[in-house]
Amino acid sequence: MTDMPMAGADGRYSARLAALSLAMLLPSLGTSIANVALPTLTQAFAAPFQDVQWVVITYLLSVTTLIVGAGRLGDMLGRRRLLLAGIAIFALASAACILAPNLWVLVAGRAVQGLGAALMMALTIASVGDMMPKDRTGRAMGLLGTVSAIGTALGPSLGGALIAWFGWQAVFVFMAGAGAVAFAVGQRVFPADAPVARRPFTFDLAGMGLLAAALGAYALATTLGGVALGPVNAMLAVAAVLLLAAFVAVEVRQPAPLVQLQLLRDAGRAAGLASMALVSAVVMATLVVGPFYLAKGLGLAPAQVGLAMSIGPTVSALTGIPAGRLVDRFGAHVLMVIGLGGVIAGSALMAVLPGVLGLAGYLSSLPVITAGYALFQAANTTAIMNATAKDHRGVTSALLGLARNLGLISGASAMGALYALGSGGMASLGLAPGGASGLRLTFALSAVLAGLSLGWIIRANRRASPVT
Repeated sequence: MTDMPMAGADGRYSARLAALSLAMLLPSLGTSIANVALPTLTQAFAAPFQDVQWVVITYLLSVTTLIVGAGRLGDMLGRRRLLLAGIAIFALASAACILAPNLWVLVAGRAVQGLGAALMMALTIASVGDMMPKDRTGRAMGLLGTVSAIGTALGPSLGGALIAWFGWQAVFVFMAGAGAVAFAVGQRVFPADAPVARRPFTFDLAGMGLLAAALGAYALATTLGGVALGPVNAMLAVAAVLLLAAFVAVEVRQPAPLVQLQLLRDAGRAAGLASMALVSAVVMATLVVGPFYLAKGLGLAPAQVGLAMSIGPTVSALTGIPAGRLVDRFGAHVLMVIGLGGVIAGSALMAVLPGVLGLAGYLSSLPVITAGYALFQAANTTAIMNATAKDHRGVTSALLGLARNLGLISGASAMGALYALGSGGMASLGLAPGGASGLRLTFALSAVLAGLSLGWIIRANRRASPVT
């Protein structure tokens, strides 16, 4: 009889974790599943590609600019109700996209879908501490990381199949249905929010607006024009810096700021967030640079490129759950160091082996990078969230998501430009023209970025201070 309560608790925690996993899966699918629909949408709406690509860009901009505000609202109003609201918004916006009469209504629907995704991304991770015992936090974070990787990897193939069978609307039918299921399950198993002390509702709208504008300007500066950046990109980058400075000035004076800046003064938290951005840029290099090298450098057919590219997300998905268990057993800092070591080693191998072994060198280097990333992500997320006070978990989780998104956006632009530069040949560095040279230059820098992250994490751990 003494085992019954524990068995019941295990079932309750498993149900909550399953519901959180659904909430983590949907934003990842939303990022990647629509990409494959772009060629079909150009025909369906008789629109040029530069217009149709806003179906993807708008979603990413919406998530990136709104995620911190979403996390703050969750801390203020209750994470359960805001998480469920995010799932509902995502599902309803997906349903609206099905009925879009023209391209720009579809783009608007994707912007609203991004709002729902921002709430889910910010509050799913933050809710782990509310719904799971502390000794299971690592494995929960590992599972959520695995689910996120699966969603990103599954999106293109699932989207392609749905479009081939039923047309582009089927992509949004699937997301609306999955959102409805996630809402129903979450409403049933998520525990009620703890009572919130009654006090005047003061949300930092000025800070929210300035931060959203700064992030939007930065995201556009790094995405418009691909690798061919020009004066418009430079102006947007300057605007992003000025808006960020204005945001900091406002936050210092706000009695109830969107982001309490002392959260970023803690050495461990700052190192973890910066490292998340840097390592995410390295991972994006495998997703952006890899296809160019495999197709143009090695001459692989599209099906072969897709098969080779699937190895990274597959390894990341298989590593996530074991990584979480290792974090619970051996501690987050040790696993962060090991994970970053893996990213450094994998990047160094990627810079050297493909030039010597070709495809075999690429395929043997990629799993080292992605396994290291999965290990680092589980450990870093666990360390930051466990060390964060309950009333700051929403905004801290949002900052983690923001760091990852900014790393991915920056990596897509910077690593792509670096690959193009190296592929053109650089005699001063002994690089002959060709894809192998571009790959070598890109991943040599990736190893440096991961090394900087490792040094920052070690230094922060040595001078760790109590977290507010």
